[in-house]
Amino acid sequence: MDNLKAVKTSIDNIFVNESEIPEQYNVPVIHQREYLLNGEIVPWNGPVTEIFSPVFVNGSAGLERRLLGSVPHTTSKEAIEAMNAAVAAYDDGQGIWPTMSVEDRIKCMQKFVGLMIEQRDLVIKLLMWEIGKSNPDSTKEFDRTVEYIDATIDALKDLDRQSSRFEQAEGILAQIRRSPLGVVLSMGPFNYPLNEIFTTLIPALIMGNTILFKLPKHGVLAHYPLLKAFKEAFPPGTVNTLYGRGAEIISPLMESGKVNVLAFIGSSKVANGLKKLHPQANRLRSILSLDAKNAAIVTKHADLDVAVNECLLGSLSFNGQRCTALKLIFVQKEIADTFVKKLSDAVAALKPGLPWDKDVKITPLPEVDKPDYLKKCIEDAVAKGAKVINENGGYTNNSFVFPAVVYPVNDTMTLYHEEQFGPIIPVVPFDSIEEPIQYQINANHGMQVSIFSEDPAEVSKLIDPFVNLVSRVNINCQSQRGPDVFPFTGRKDSAEGTLSISDALRSFSIRSLVATKATEANKKLFNSIVHDHDSNFLSTDYIF
Repeated sequence: MDNLKAVKTSIDNIFVNESEIPEQYNVPVIHQREYLLNGEIVPWNGPVTEIFSPVFVNGSAGLERRLLGSVPHTTSKEAIEAMNAAVAAYDDGQGIWPTMSVEDRIKCMQKFVGLMIEQRDLVIKLLMWEIGKSNPDSTKEFDRTVEYIDATIDALKDLDRQSSRFEQAEGILAQIRRSPLGVVLSMGPFNYPLNEIFTTLIPALIMGNTILFKLPKHGVLAHYPLLKAFKEAFPPGTVNTLYGRGAEIISPLMESGKVNVLAFIGSSKVANGLKKLHPQANRLRSILSLDAKNAAIVTKHADLDVAVNECLLGSLSFNGQRCTALKLIFVQKEIADTFVKKLSDAVAALKPGLPWDKDVKITPLPEVDKPDYLKKCIEDAVAKGAKVINENGGYTNNSFVFPAVVYPVNDTMTLYHEEQFGPIIPVVPFDSIEEPIQYQINANHGMQVSIFSEDPAEVSKLIDPFVNLVSRVNINCQSQRGPDVFPFTGRKDSAEGTLSISDALRSFSIRSLVATKATEANKKLFNSIVHDHDSNFLSTDYIF
């Protein structure tokens, strides 16, 4: 009981005075008055959007969200200028960047990584302040992104090596390589504003496409230190940044028909709306990572300690704000009470705090309306027969919400159907294993599932139906994206296209070939072109 009171007290006192913020984690107020357009850092003198942290501070006016700075609030006029710059840089595939050799594009990307690393400390601190991510998780996001870029470079080298030879069939001599698609509109989420955006932007860029980069609503300032790196590493017009409300600046871009690829991580509703705006649907390729309501299935044959630990991590890492988070837990009735008790005890032991606090596990939420939404979800469940099992579950202090284990949840409740994207763990008791299978069959989502059982026969019987319902089946472990070499996709409304290091390179390119009849004259012609290095495409150069 004393511990429960201590947790509540720590939540009540979670926000501190300005003077109590550790100096090594503090950031200056950043008023960004520029953006990247056609290879130049262009000044902005128009309206701005103020950026506030989910972290409140006690100041002279009382408890308020910390002002982090402001960014340009550009209009459709600036968005069209950015699009025109990207279109001109691509130049129908004739531009400097799309025609550049793979080796030279790799050198540009390596330069970018070097410049990016110089900004590491500031970007990490901005992630902490802007989205409330803990210091270890913010550090991991930055470092993982650098590792992702390095791995993408290595994967492109491998891909190019496989293409550095000629093939001959039925009297036809050909070389097959991958070519860019055109102008890519890249849009990403707030929960991984660096890593997830870069998992589309980086492969799209290195394959020779030009980029329209729409900054996320939360996490926007974290990209400001990288603008100079983009400017210095890539040719003019290759990367152009977009700021402002999506409804104002993205619609005219899609309506123009000049966007060739939509790379979007967010809701399926928004993605569907954007795709419908494009006047030439067959010219638009979409690479999408969308909604998810990943379920865990804990059977009576599970190791409960393993299941509880993995479900805790899967449900509450970064406050449950991950598309790969476990958002609904099915537990067989024979063990449900025991499981819920163990899970509730584990949740109660989690440390609430601010992003820089040592060993912190639960931090403030960046979305202003999220605490009210979570409260309504809990109230809906309680009104329909569920209970908040853990002490302090759902307890709120402004932007902070302590996790709630809600049980028993059923299909009449909002928490059963909607992706809560926050620190609520709905637990559904079941009799027959057919119940979670039917849930997945009827769900609009199909990203991942986690199965917890030590019975080989039972696991086998669950694997076979679920591999045809979701894109990844996890056995006795949480759902997750990585490792990045594994395919990351989904069924139904959860994804379109596949994102992994190698798959993404293919997603943002198309196979092209140069072919000729294998006559002596044509062989001599090809040999001359290759020998003199007259073509970046027709080449046998081997990148080490």
